[in-house]
Amino acid sequence: MPMTPASPSETGSTPPAPPVPLAALLARPDLGLRLLAGPEDVPLHWVHTSEMADPYPYLLGGELLMTAGVQLTDPAHFVDRVVEAGAAALAFGVTPVWDTVPPELVAACERHGLPLVEVPPRTPFTAVARALWRLMAEARLHELRRVTEAQQSLAAAAARPAPVPAVLGALASRLGGRAVLFGADGTESAAAGREVPAEAARALRDLAGVLGPRPGGPASASGDGGGLRLAAYALGGGDGLSLGVATERRGPGDHTIAGVAVVLLSLLTAPHRGAAVTVRDGALVRLLLGAAPAEVTESLGPGPWTVVRARGGDGTPFAAASLAAALGTPLADETEGTVRLLLPSSSPVTAQQGWTLGASAPVAAAELAAGDAQAARALRRAEASRAALVRHRAHGLAALVDRDEAAAYARSLLAPLTEPLAETLRVWLSLHGSWDRTAVALEIHRNTVRQRITRCAALLDRDLDDPDVRMELWFALRAQ
Repeated sequence: MPMTPASPSETGSTPPAPPVPLAALLARPDLGLRLLAGPEDVPLHWVHTSEMADPYPYLLGGELLMTAGVQLTDPAHFVDRVVEAGAAALAFGVTPVWDTVPPELVAACERHGLPLVEVPPRTPFTAVARALWRLMAEARLHELRRVTEAQQSLAAAAARPAPVPAVLGALASRLGGRAVLFGADGTESAAAGREVPAEAARALRDLAGVLGPRPGGPASASGDGGGLRLAAYALGGGDGLSLGVATERRGPGDHTIAGVAVVLLSLLTAPHRGAAVTVRDGALVRLLLGAAPAEVTESLGPGPWTVVRARGGDGTPFAAASLAAALGTPLADETEGTVRLLLPSSSPVTAQQGWTLGASAPVAAAELAAGDAQAARALRRAEASRAALVRHRAHGLAALVDRDEAAAYARSLLAPLTEPLAETLRVWLSLHGSWDRTAVALEIHRNTVRQRITRCAALLDRDLDDPDVRMELWFALRAQ
């Protein structure tokens, strides 16, 4: 893949201002400049005036060199040195030294493709320099505004329910190209923006492969491919992810805008590991080596804790991590489309766009299994009622009854019921006897719900249309 050589605008000597195209100067009627040779779309980074016979030692590259030809004796050699120094264009002032621009100078510039501009007698060089600096200041202000608006757009995207695709979309829109998030193996994890030719897509993937977590590896790389400008940036999570960008052109502020996206994507995709991560990892090792769960849970702290179950998201590999970040917890696990999260009870559980949540009541560390069951039931109720968030409630009259006595009575009352029947009865009661919503929550047919509830009534020998019976059974099911 061909790599783009550094232009004057990309070197360390470039001033903090975008270049101005020569055409912008030529368009100023008050200057009266006239293009005699070369293209007019070259970028000008600064202006310099010199009457040296050999200006090469005094040029940095990328400038508009202005001269009146005081010591011009060999136009061809003069142009050779100017081109060798990397000047962007040459401006020649006629009178008082020369009445017209020397034809040899025009021919030499044509031969090298160096833009040559005639400066009329009425236009002082300082007027040209002042006009260029003003144009550069205007371009700088425009670029600062563009970068600021892009930063705000990216920050807003990072706060959306699906932040990773949103950030990629905002970046692609701001740069007018395509943004791709690559996994450690080089596959596309997510992408946004317009499609690019296959050649450019391969080149971008290869460019991202140059990066990596290895010590001393480059943090960014740029190049060309498929007629597009390419750039790749390593994310800071240490897991080999990288960002690739393909655009038709590369503006002065594009690197800054991409840098903001890199920071946001690094935060959104990195594993959220708190200060107590070593303690938790140690607890996991003890659990795997046979420690009792009650002993291990003490490593989490005394609690109380809230267990949350969730379904939904945007389908990306980072949806669960984004949800965990939104709820402010590093403790999250995803299994078969359901995300389970553990939060300190002091952390609020709020509805999240695109997700359906069920939250347990606060539980101690030793009661996390019970909290998980509460969260599972709350999630089923949320899905059945199409609510964004349902919380398990553990208050009311039931709290006035001794827990052990209530549990013993519940075991006796519900003994005739198998687990599927008891669970169906629990969900049916929680949904106020709705056949359809119970069927949705349990993912069974409504006729199956009717059959099970009828069977429960027969085994318990209770009239389930009686509200007192329903209340008694509900308390028993909760106590159980």
